[in-house]
Amino acid sequence: MISAQSENGEHDASDPSQVEQVAARFGMPFVDLEHHEVDLELLRQFPSQDLFRERILPLHRDGNRVTVAVANPLNLEALQDLTIRTGLYSDAVVAAEEQIQRHLKNSLGVGGGTVQELVAMSKEEIDSLQAAAGDEIGDASQASSVVKLVNELIIEAVTLGASDIHIEPEEDDLEVRFRVDGLLHIQPMPAEIQRFRAAIVSRLKIMAKMNIAEKRLPQDGRIQLTVRGREIDIRASVIPMVHGESVVMRLLDKSRSQLSLDAVQFAPPLRTRWESLIHRPHGLILVTGPTGSGKTTTLYSSLCEIRRPDLKIITVEDPVEYNLRQISQIHVQTKIGLTFAAGLRSILRHDPDVVLIGEIRDSETATSAIQASMTGHLVFSTVHTNDAASTFTRLIDMGIEPYLVASTLQGVLAQRLVRRLCKICRQPWTPTPDQVPSDCVLPAEAQLWKSKGCRECRNSGYSGRIAIFEMLTTSSRVRSLCMQQSDATAIRDEAVREGMVTLRQDGWARVLAGETSLDELIRVCPLDDEEPA
Repeated sequence: MISAQSENGEHDASDPSQVEQVAARFGMPFVDLEHHEVDLELLRQFPSQDLFRERILPLHRDGNRVTVAVANPLNLEALQDLTIRTGLYSDAVVAAEEQIQRHLKNSLGVGGGTVQELVAMSKEEIDSLQAAAGDEIGDASQASSVVKLVNELIIEAVTLGASDIHIEPEEDDLEVRFRVDGLLHIQPMPAEIQRFRAAIVSRLKIMAKMNIAEKRLPQDGRIQLTVRGREIDIRASVIPMVHGESVVMRLLDKSRSQLSLDAVQFAPPLRTRWESLIHRPHGLILVTGPTGSGKTTTLYSSLCEIRRPDLKIITVEDPVEYNLRQISQIHVQTKIGLTFAAGLRSILRHDPDVVLIGEIRDSETATSAIQASMTGHLVFSTVHTNDAASTFTRLIDMGIEPYLVASTLQGVLAQRLVRRLCKICRQPWTPTPDQVPSDCVLPAEAQLWKSKGCRECRNSGYSGRIAIFEMLTTSSRVRSLCMQQSDATAIRDEAVREGMVTLRQDGWARVLAGETSLDELIRVCPLDDEEPA
């Protein structure tokens, strides 16, 4: 395909200004489709599989002539084929390939062309496809379309930077949602896709090495593949629902994973305190936060920071998300009795110096972690609590004696992820006094920013995420409160008096720095009397 890049290696096929130069070379008109509104009625008059394959977008019609945007100025054969199929003569203009693809996907859905190929099959072929989709050696001419459709779905998720794919059956529909920057977004899909949901699920089960015949019980699996030169690790979960099997896939892009404390982006004072904590010879260090808040990344980055030849580091995880050099990693398998607690008991006989437990879920695991930290080991793990102070009471609620919690727990790091404002389209914002929360102090000279939305951030106003933190180091006074079984509020108030920066305060600092918005801070860390934005 001729593109801006193929004409000149320095050109970008997704940059309209670069594509305009290519159009001028061929003596063809150029169109910027950034704000173009697609004519759906006109679009339906063309075979969608041809539009996707040839990167062609019909723009407007005048009698029996139609203006179409093309990414390849030399693709005359495709234009002739469209004329034969539709009876409409094509007048070509040049547009950026990325814009054409985006409009096609938004209008016809991801994999729209492939779905139309499936729809074109006869009823007998479709029935055969549904049966053969669960067989890797089935008729390649039939199964290839389903394989292609699933591949297109995964490629689109990777391209958008999604962390999860949700495939959810409804009574008469199949809904696909991508989680991007922590929020779920409905993905446009062709309406006809619901006819092939059984084949899609079967294909995913094959890829994840699940039992395709089992449709009554939940199943978990793993898929490893390469998408456009990037290694992608996918954790797949299939659960039977009322209207069929629901699939959720967690995507881990190994090529973009940066495991270092530099990538975690601690504030300088907090990083100094954290480094001091993780270099201690023994004790228990916990990271807390909701699912998907980056706890595992912080812990892995910390292990990479302290890793050295004279230290034996062993982890027990469910599942192992990153493969780390010079670190021994164990994958939990509860079906055969290899739980966190059982794994920890075994690895303590393996002469470790540092131990990472993926998560403290129950009393048995908590007891094992406490005992390991008391016998000269440095133990890292995660728990699920709302803030750092609540971790002390959570361990006591699990049945751990307060004096053991006080003597072994060296510190707790609570964290959340907030979306980062798009640097290209963010705009200045001056709030009124009643728009600023009571716990946030707005300096007179401060400049706040809010989201707007542009092509680069796909009109979300945000691009990527950053972490905000709350670190509680166990002082003598905090230990005393823990032994007295004081509530989390008392422990938190004492930590604040001793200089702890709360999640809200750290997030507010990010707002003042122009890295995120006030709305995003309130959404992620609301006060009791606040409504999330």
